[in-house]
Amino acid sequence: MNETSADAGGHTLLHIGLGSFHRAHQAVYLHQLRESGDRSWSIVGGNIRDDMPDTMAALIAQRGEYTLETVSPAGERHYERIRSIREVIPFEPSLARLIEGGALPSTRIISFTVTEAGYYLDAKNQLDPSYADLRGDLEGGACSTIYGAIAAILRERVKRGGAPVTLLNCDNLRSNGTRFRYGLFDFLERRGETALRDWVEANTTCPCDMVDRITPRPLPDVAERVRAATGWDDGAPVMGESFIQWVIEDNFIAGRPAWEKAGAEMVASVHAYEEAKIRVLNATHCCVAWAGTLRGLSFIHEDMAVPAIRQMAYDYVTNDVIPCLDTPEHPCPVDLAKYRDVVLERFGNPYVRDTNQRVAMDGFSKIPGFIVPTLRECIARGGPMVDTAMLPALFFAFLGRWHRGELAYAYQDGVMDPAAAHAFFDDPDPLAAFCRDALLWGPLAGHADLVSALRAAHAEVLHFTGEHHG
Repeated sequence: MNETSADAGGHTLLHIGLGSFHRAHQAVYLHQLRESGDRSWSIVGGNIRDDMPDTMAALIAQRGEYTLETVSPAGERHYERIRSIREVIPFEPSLARLIEGGALPSTRIISFTVTEAGYYLDAKNQLDPSYADLRGDLEGGACSTIYGAIAAILRERVKRGGAPVTLLNCDNLRSNGTRFRYGLFDFLERRGETALRDWVEANTTCPCDMVDRITPRPLPDVAERVRAATGWDDGAPVMGESFIQWVIEDNFIAGRPAWEKAGAEMVASVHAYEEAKIRVLNATHCCVAWAGTLRGLSFIHEDMAVPAIRQMAYDYVTNDVIPCLDTPEHPCPVDLAKYRDVVLERFGNPYVRDTNQRVAMDGFSKIPGFIVPTLRECIARGGPMVDTAMLPALFFAFLGRWHRGELAYAYQDGVMDPAAAHAFFDDPDPLAAFCRDALLWGPLAGHADLVSALRAAHAEVLHFTGEHHG
């Protein structure tokens, strides 16, 4: 499957979204593979939005090179110059150079990290065209969403002979490759591009994968430490925890790097790993960030030093998630209790300095993606769901602070309708209005068991925050 080439350029992986996570994760795996002597693949990267101009300018000036700082829970820091990005494409609204790069036959994989909120999918994996940027791409052929950008790239690729290509979603979206594929098919059908849709079906694959490394937004002190430790004056450093994991479905239509030689796990199905990561790590991360914010804290490690917050996280995984994911009929290949303990240790790492603001964002994507599946399964089993209900109850209290202008930071949410969210608190029963929201809950919206569980959990949250009113 893997092709090799003596040419340092060789095959290209075009990556869309050169933010911190890609540069601390996927780019690192390829860098390590290249450092081992296999230089048959390299990355060309760019963005579809002009949302990080300073970082992009620095990466261009540094010819794609940058420094990665990693830090262990014991405070051990390591610095490495990452050199897997061969070319950085400057942003331009037409995305002409990005489209050109994606259409070249040497580009065998197109990967992307655009955050969970960037896919606009409902519970049935259909696009929700109520979002203005998605509607603009559908109606006017713009390229402001991942669907518009990929469609433009593939359109040009077909014009040039149509070499097969793999589309690799690297975001924290359950069944990420499959869901993106459904979204792309829906996008092309809505645009009437049935011939291109048929080409995509025959000439692309969309593997699912599970990605994991806590990667906070780098603060200015990262560049200062890099300079002090290495002498490099780096304009685009990135930092992350020492832990790293990548589990990838081995379904590539046009070859792939030998990532397994750099520590990635190539598997037939990522489902069990993905469920464990999304429910144990991602959902718990949200729980901790929302709870810590309500206690007036700023960093994830500060939250974990509060016994009540650590206990909430522990109880959620132990009492609800593990019984859902590890059953006699479907035993889980992951040791979930051990994984829980590793995750909580990682969250307590005081050197990462990951912020509540970063982790708390996009709740309207994270509740349905990370938390609702466990609630749904608890209801189906007829079992308790008190501990899982604490998570959306924390978010409800968090939203109340946002509604009243009492958050210590700006809350960002890519899919939330602010007017609709404010309207929860104008309702005679704000919690019931929250539980009726279809965007958050899908088919569970308004379910009596959901409302009952959240009322009980909300009372616990009020006790936790020291409030005595709703």
